[in-house]
Amino acid sequence: MLDQIKGLHHVTSMAEDARTNNQFFTHALGLRRVKKTVNFDAPDVYHLYYGDETGAPGTIMTYFPFPKMAQGRPGTGEVGTTVFSVPQDSLGFWSDRLATLGLGGLKAEESFGEKRLNFSGPDGDGFALVEVKDDDREPWTHGGIGEDHAIRGFHSVALRLRDEGATAELLKFMGYEVAEERDGVKRLIRPGGNGAHLIDLETMPNIARALPGAGSVHHVAFAVENREKQLEVRKALMDTGYQVTPVIDRDYFWAIYFRTPGGVLFEVATNEPGFDRDEDSAHLGEALKLPQQHAHLRALLEQHLQPLEA
Repeated sequence: MLDQIKGLHHVTSMAEDARTNNQFFTHALGLRRVKKTVNFDAPDVYHLYYGDETGAPGTIMTYFPFPKMAQGRPGTGEVGTTVFSVPQDSLGFWSDRLATLGLGGLKAEESFGEKRLNFSGPDGDGFALVEVKDDDREPWTHGGIGEDHAIRGFHSVALRLRDEGATAELLKFMGYEVAEERDGVKRLIRPGGNGAHLIDLETMPNIARALPGAGSVHHVAFAVENREKQLEVRKALMDTGYQVTPVIDRDYFWAIYFRTPGGVLFEVATNEPGFDRDEDSAHLGEALKLPQQHAHLRALLEQHLQPLEA
């Protein structure tokens, strides 16, 4: 069993409109845009990162907004719900706020003994807020939402699977333990994790596979401290039979990727070097930052990419 992985690092999804996406995360949810860059493989498309003040691992939601992209079809083999942690007694505030903003899918419920508010993002994305006692991660409060209500980071992700057995075994190999099981959902926890250390497995044997599109999660990333730990994880996964990519430099972290038995794309990302490697922490996410291989396209991209603020 591995001990290098400490919880979630980031979740990366797809959207249809960059400005709407930016408005949703920075205004509706009050997160900080910590990086404005482009897709390494499609530089005419933004890669936007949202999180806490520094973009700490376990807080980072990222998006590829592909203009006019068709909406995805929910199903198995994907992350169905991305869940954020909020303080106790704050869901009343959030319910009123999200209803006022006209968001769909609002549903209050209790799950695993926790109060929870489900809602949909602009592209039908599946989200939830869960009240967590004593989550001591510092929130970003300059987005117009006070400390008593502000998002602390991720709480968990829920994977929709036709059969959870092999994925559960993989997660246990990655250092997770089964915490409990209720109503057909198996919850796994990474003991001593980074606050974003829960994974829920939802078994849906009669549901068709998901079709990716706007509102779909592209991949979920797990956090390791540094490149040395990442290489240890890569070797262990390959020794177990997984096909793992070489290490890829993503400017703000190093990444490896592999496909899970249930179809979900996993990444293992380093906590280093962080989002302040190319701009001052006081001004994260303000300027367009380009990977070195796309720097020569700056003039063209600045003309082509949609302004994020109206």
